[in-house]
Amino acid sequence: MIRQLSSLIIIFVSLASFHAKATSILILGDSLSAGYNMSADLSWPTMLSEHLSDDDTEYTIINGSVSGDTTGNGLAKLPGLLREHQPDYVLIELGANDGLRGFQPPIIERNLSTLITQSQEAGANVFLMQIRVPPNYGKRYSTLFENIYPKLASEHDIPLIPFFLEEVIVKPEWMMQDGLHPKPDAQPFIAQFVAEALKPHL
Repeated sequence: MIRQLSSLIIIFVSLASFHAKATSILILGDSLSAGYNMSADLSWPTMLSEHLSDDDTEYTIINGSVSGDTTGNGLAKLPGLLREHQPDYVLIELGANDGLRGFQPPIIERNLSTLITQSQEAGANVFLMQIRVPPNYGKRYSTLFENIYPKLASEHDIPLIPFFLEEVIVKPEWMMQDGLHPKPDAQPFIAQFVAEALKPHL
């Protein structure tokens, strides 16, 4: 009887462990993911896990995003974040500030490629989010910039995640006065949008 009870406990613990499997996602981004001008608990990364977690997997979100960060800033901080958190996945949402400052596309491309490679070498699966700059930067620069992302996704064989801001900016009531950052009201939509984009690849 005791032996049977012990066996049942082991099975129960095994099943509980299976259902409690935790998967971590590190978001490496800028103000679009850091919750610009709002409390951190209102930002979309804070809401992402509830849209991803299910009976089999619980997702832990590590938000390494900082307002103002460029791809260069991402390179400086990524090794430490990878060592500390050892994430299963890394979502790279960087490049907007590089573009707004007019950085040369080859520099941005090289930095993003290094971020992808470093994440993969640490054992993480990588997602790259498409980023675009406002049209007033000129068609040539805008095209060169936005083409970086599908090129890298193809070269590294990683998923390219759609740029959520394009779905938000069409609703002026969701945008801050600067025309660049989503308001708190838009964050639940962004969390759902990103979750739906990630789910097929998790």
